Amino acid sequence: MASLLAIESSTPRASLVLWRDGEVVFEGGFESDRHHNALLFAPLRQAIEILGESRLDEVIVGTGPGSYSGTRVGIAAGQGVGLVHDCPVVGLSSLLALGFAEGTVVGDARRGSGWWAEIGDGLPDPQLAEAAELPGLVPGEVFALEDLGKLGLPPEIEVRPAQPTARRLVEAWLALDEPTRAPLRAEPPQPAYLRPPHITEAKKGHPLLRK
Repeated sequence: MASLLAIESSTPRASLVLWRDGEVVFEGGFESDRHHNALLFAPLRQAIEILGESRLDEVIVGTGPGSYSGTRVGIAAGQGVGLVHDCPVVGLSSLLALGFAEGTVVGDARRGSGWWAEIGDGLPDPQLAEAAELPGLVPGEVFALEDLGKLGLPPEIEVRPAQPTARRLVEAWLALDEPTRAPLRAEPPQPAYLRPPHITEAKKGHPLLRK
């Protein structure tokens, strides 16, 4: 049987799972808004210690959408483990790790916009939309990974909380058929970019602008 390590860190409630011989042998996690880089490595060390001399066959990391920095920390940690174990590191949408087979997920994309994605057949494909347009694009019940207060959704849309986990990430990966897995293995994992990063230009007189 295969040995898998899964890391899901796209939300403040991050988790990590070691799956071996058909069952979860370690599950750890933590909650943090901005310190995933400091808190991830304690449960990661525990998982590696339990693994012992065994080798991992694959590392699965959640790619969001969600916290850009949190997702990058998880991907970077997974890539480091993959190098040591000489195994593939696979990026998989965190939306597959929510624990339901179908539904609509909505998120805050900041700057007056949101995103939505359908969970069902195939891999999720989040779409950007202006906040004012979202009510016309989604059904009367949606799932959310965070507080959507800033999006101003009307009260007739029921918002249910959802949380991706590393355990469900493993389950989602194992449920995919090989033709779907193969291209995911071939691509290096990267965060789910909904749009280019917002860059603030340096103010006039900043040292970097001086010649």
